[in-house]
Amino acid sequence: MGWKHIVAAANCLSLAAAHPSPVIERRDFIGSVVSGLGADATNVAKVASAFLDGVEATVPTATISTFPQATSALTNVFTKGRNFLDTIPSLIEAGFDPNDIPSIIEGYSPADNSINNIDPPPNKKIYPESSPSDPAYSLPESTLLGSIHIPNTFTYGTKPPVILFPGTGVPGGITFAYTYARLLAKLPYADPLWLNIPDSSLNDAQLTAEHAAYAINYIASLTSHNVTIITFSQGSLNLQWALTFFPSTRPLTNQLIALSPDYHGTVNAALICPTFPNLGCTPSVLQQFPSSNFISTLFAHGGASAYIPTTSIRSATDQIVQPQTGPNPSGVLQDERNVGVTNYLVQEVCPASPAGTLVTHEGILYNSIAYALTLDALQHGRPAQLSRVEDLGKICAEIVAEGMSLADLVATEGSFAVFFGNFLAYTPRTSVEPKVMGYAV
Repeated sequence: MGWKHIVAAANCLSLAAAHPSPVIERRDFIGSVVSGLGADATNVAKVASAFLDGVEATVPTATISTFPQATSALTNVFTKGRNFLDTIPSLIEAGFDPNDIPSIIEGYSPADNSINNIDPPPNKKIYPESSPSDPAYSLPESTLLGSIHIPNTFTYGTKPPVILFPGTGVPGGITFAYTYARLLAKLPYADPLWLNIPDSSLNDAQLTAEHAAYAINYIASLTSHNVTIITFSQGSLNLQWALTFFPSTRPLTNQLIALSPDYHGTVNAALICPTFPNLGCTPSVLQQFPSSNFISTLFAHGGASAYIPTTSIRSATDQIVQPQTGPNPSGVLQDERNVGVTNYLVQEVCPASPAGTLVTHEGILYNSIAYALTLDALQHGRPAQLSRVEDLGKICAEIVAEGMSLADLVATEGSFAVFFGNFLAYTPRTSVEPKVMGYAV
């Protein structure tokens, strides 16, 4: 299946055929695409489309067969790549192409990634606003409800509900299918479901936050239980916005577990939206620049500090979110309200070990110590404590969490190419951040 077809599948269209074209040499990938555009090189939509075609033309030249090979290949791709336009084809060439592994194609199914799910109606009125303290939703209720994917394993309150909230450019099904969705469903203390955000969270992050606020109120109503929410990447920002401006969510949420969060944005946003070649950008990526109005507004209203008990888990070698070390790591949330916050850097927890060396942005989803800390938080109903994690040495010695496989690693790393494919396919391209909504001014 070509990457354009993965983008289509992620938006609930049909799956299609294999890569049709030969490999493009990486050393002149950008130059060849731009030079081939001629006069259209100034048209951002055509530039983005041309690069999507270039990614589509890439075929794997290797197969990942061992964990050491996977680590070596990722190190080679992410330490030598100067920009993401070079990195994505290199990642596919290196063998991180989940379409070559039949056993994991299911995670890319339209059903698991649908934005038009048919869910039971809420048990109480939560629209047009969930509470008098909340602003009214600007999105139709059918859109908010349709994004909530309730799998067949869901028990509707027999087990504690856990909402899985995705990040930028990839639906919840693809994000969590190989990791948390599958493993948590087997546990007696977690009942996972996930969200598939329209436009894969590339549109205005304020709209994506409405999905978070609605889902919390809806699932709490449906199950008669408070929820736990596990967020990935931008999903952490979306939730923090929801907790800040939709206060009805706070008493309904037991805790947050944030994976690869970017509360302070990322300096690498400029690499996703380069000025040459001019790809334009998408609304939510612009909102994740550290100096964005979105982040400034969030922090001006207290969003730099937790509203609910929070566990934050990040990696120093995150290729998307930086900085994650130093005096102001993006993934660290403060605790001025004394609700309970723990912030973990996997390289500090597992120094010089497989779980604490190269851990990519998406790699946190299969990382063994990140999963162990998540389970600790879920079991105890409060922020993870490293002192409670048993067999730490054994966990740090593993690249992937117990119950996950090499195929899960390949599929999860392959989702980085899905992100970039969706980013390139997004229209309309823009260079202007969305205006802050009136309730937050």
